[in-house]
Amino acid sequence: MPDPISWSLALPYLLAALVFGYLLGSIPFGLILTRMAGLGDVRSIGSGSIGATNVLRTGSKKLAAATVLGDALKGTVAVLVAAQWGPDAAVCAGFGAFLGHLFPVWLKFKGGKGVATYIGVLLAMFWPAMLIFASVWILIAFVTRYSSLSALIASAITPFVLVLFGEWQTAELFAVMTALLFIAHRANINRLARGTESRIGGAKP
Repeated sequence: MPDPISWSLALPYLLAALVFGYLLGSIPFGLILTRMAGLGDVRSIGSGSIGATNVLRTGSKKLAAATVLGDALKGTVAVLVAAQWGPDAAVCAGFGAFLGHLFPVWLKFKGGKGVATYIGVLLAMFWPAMLIFASVWILIAFVTRYSSLSALIASAITPFVLVLFGEWQTAELFAVMTALLFIAHRANINRLARGTESRIGGAKP
């Protein structure tokens, strides 16, 4: 990749990385897998999301796990491939993959909530922070049994964790991604505030 100081030369590479990441991130694994399994359109049940939590509402833990893996890997792969052209390209590809999952052009820009793809990008960008994210998620989920709250808290601390490790560029990326994650979870936040959010395992609040 050309010297990143020369924006006129670098910009086409960065835009290409962004588009590549977006197209990869926009693959709707939850929708594809449930249709292949003969379970219809996952958007017609539960929250209407294409993410793993809604896929789990079909009753198939295997499909939900496969959705998590697919949604995470598209973020990881986007970053690792684009990283061959430098860290700036990796950042653009990771952000593109996250945007692609949230706003897939194939589904009229109505995608998932982004947690798995967020984790996949974090794994590729700075894996120690991903381990901390996972640890916080597990702890909060164990205590509260709220999947959404676990993701929100874990994502909220992620930019600060990255700053503590000196990963400033990555922290900036994840500050933006965390804000988008919160926006995608606005309905969950409202339900949490009202005490009506569903708990892990389907338990009533």
